[in-house]
Amino acid sequence: MELVVTALPWTILGIAILIVVVTLLQQSDASLGSAFGGGADSSLHRTRRGFEKFLFILTIILGILFAGLVILSLVLKTS
Repeated sequence: MELVVTALPWTILGIAILIVVVTLLQQSDASLGSAFGGGADSSLHRTRRGFEKFLFILTIILGILFAGLVILSLVLKTS
């Protein structure tokens, strides 16, 4: 149990870094015009294929894993 408590912060840090890297690798069609409402209809429904879909799903999985490990860390610290 002590190993889990020791390794958990490092695991959370590693997943956080992976989330940042995977998010930055995703393509973005957002430009300055879309920030002000222009081109909203083209960016709402977009089909992700191939590597872009893999990165999208990986980001979701890493986010869920990150949230779960943070909650686990809080539970272990309070008990």
